[in-house]
Amino acid sequence: MTKPIVRKQRCAIYTRKSSEEGLEQEFNSLHAQREACEAYIASQRSEGWVPVRDQYDDGGISGGTLERPGLQRLLEDIEDGLVDVVVVYKIDRLSRSLADFAKLVEVFDRNGVTFVSVTQSFNTTTSMGRLTLNILLSFAQFEREVTAERIRDKVAASRKKGMWMGGVPPYGYRVENRKLVVDDESAEHVRWIFARFLEIGSGTELAREVAKRGIRTPRGNRIDKKYLYRMLNNRAYIGEAVHKGKSYPGEHDAIIDRETWDRVHAILQESPRKRAARTRAETPALLKGLLFGPDGAAFSPTHTRKGDRLYRYYVSQTVLKHGAGACPIGRVPAGEIEAAVIDRLRTVFRQPEIVAGTWKAAKAQQGGITEADARAALQQLDPLWDELFPAEQARIVALLVERIDIGAEGLEIRLRVDGLSGLAREMLAGETGAAA
Repeated sequence: MTKPIVRKQRCAIYTRKSSEEGLEQEFNSLHAQREACEAYIASQRSEGWVPVRDQYDDGGISGGTLERPGLQRLLEDIEDGLVDVVVVYKIDRLSRSLADFAKLVEVFDRNGVTFVSVTQSFNTTTSMGRLTLNILLSFAQFEREVTAERIRDKVAASRKKGMWMGGVPPYGYRVENRKLVVDDESAEHVRWIFARFLEIGSGTELAREVAKRGIRTPRGNRIDKKYLYRMLNNRAYIGEAVHKGKSYPGEHDAIIDRETWDRVHAILQESPRKRAARTRAETPALLKGLLFGPDGAAFSPTHTRKGDRLYRYYVSQTVLKHGAGACPIGRVPAGEIEAAVIDRLRTVFRQPEIVAGTWKAAKAQQGGITEADARAALQQLDPLWDELFPAEQARIVALLVERIDIGAEGLEIRLRVDGLSGLAREMLAGETGAAA
């Protein structure tokens, strides 16, 4: 009697583990799943079952998505006709989503591939097998959703009790025994940030000052304006825990008192555009008291508004007293004239005769300063200038410039030699950086 020909069935084993815990062990859950599947394939050797060499493993990946490297390689090999049977330890190892599993079954059927679960005997080539699989997957998805709801309820209940539920701790705190504890050094920075914001009311200016003080995030990153606004709105600093927009008394200590918090948020409620315009209006005019027109009259700083925009000017006292046309140059845009003066000063800093004069004046008051020191100090101000705050820029201009005359031919700037030497000494002593 002739034995029936047994067609070889190429079996691909797929394994998955949701968490990465234990994957570093010599024998982990993926190995256990593979061994069980290999034993099952061996028991079906008489039916022509043989394992394929490729391994399809996904460690630390949820079953709620099909975007898994191992699974994608398996589907590609199925489409290429390299697999006849897919073997898994349990159905939920392949997918926990009924919709996703329906897509997989469609791929299997289209390519004539059978799906087998070692611990649950199923054959997807029959209608009864597919019905049973769908029922089990429905329960698996239900279990997953119930577990997620249970976790969400637990987190909500814990937050209502003010407990810390993990994640990145707010700047100013550290985590000890799963609780937030005030970190004294960074907490001082937090208090300074809140106090300084009350003084200047500008997130942009505050970000610059924070950078000057060298304050960085716990990971060493730069603290920008966006990070600062998140800090200023974080209720953890007043000892509260927040869950889905609602605040509850926290277990941790507060860093900021309620009065400071309320004053800060009174400022934050104002339009950022209005705060920015007010900050610009309060910024000291760079050339105040230094600018004079062709008739010898001083120019005074002023500004006008059009909508939310602020326009700054310097206006001749002659025009203010006698009206437009009384002076050939009655009004100049503040931004343009200030930029022209700064560009001229930067050029002056590099002139050899200015460096030599500065060195001689500085040396007369403080011995030991070399000409190279004076040159280095003046050159250092050039790249540093844009990083200085407006008040500090105005102070330095007043220190360096005695008078600026504006005429039809351009600008004439009269410098203070003693001011240059004083600035050089400041730069060498690092006082300018501290003042900023």
